[in-house]
Amino acid sequence: MANAEKVAAVAELTGRFNDSSGVVLTEYRGLTVAQLAELRKSLANHATFTVVKNTLTKRAVSEAGLVDQLSSLLVGPSAVAFVDGDVVEAAKGLRDFAKANPLLVIKGGVLDGKAISPAEIIKLADLEPREVLLAKLAGAMKASLAGAAATFSALPAQMAQLAEALRVKREAAEGGSPAADSAATPDADAAGTADAAGTADAAGTADANPDTGAEG
Repeated sequence: MANAEKVAAVAELTGRFNDSSGVVLTEYRGLTVAQLAELRKSLANHATFTVVKNTLTKRAVSEAGLVDQLSSLLVGPSAVAFVDGDVVEAAKGLRDFAKANPLLVIKGGVLDGKAISPAEIIKLADLEPREVLLAKLAGAMKASLAGAAATFSALPAQMAQLAEALRVKREAAEGGSPAADSAATPDADAAGTADAAGTADAAGTADANPDTGAEG
């Protein structure tokens, strides 16, 4: 490979390391061309599987600032899965293919700039797909909003009940309720009427017998 071609290849790999949300390094020793094509097809919407040269890839890894995470993994026939879609689905595709084809060895990788081990990649593959997680999150948010709406709708009635309770308590502290006052009023009126009636009767009796006292 001419020097210019090597420079271009390194630049392309560096760009892919920088642009990918995740990277998984594998060893593919013994896999056939047909098997590699099958793997690429299974990863099509989530990752690009590329056979690489270790010498050029080490340069790209260095330029991408990933020496500590990936350099030691570039031993033997190497291929890289550059994740540009759902990381969970990409990990799941690699895991499932490795189960069916043990010649594919997952050596490790990088996710969001941090090194991940083969075991962590398998755990990642066991997670639910992004769409399922988003659906669950949306359902939880909907339930929370419905609960909040019910709480807010109940507030006016609760405030009215509280205001009424405070009013009754205040009136009781001031010496009686309006109902008690209104109940006492008829008795007072009756007493006043009786007194007036008694006075009138007495006056009438005296007028009718003006000489009674003198004749005695």
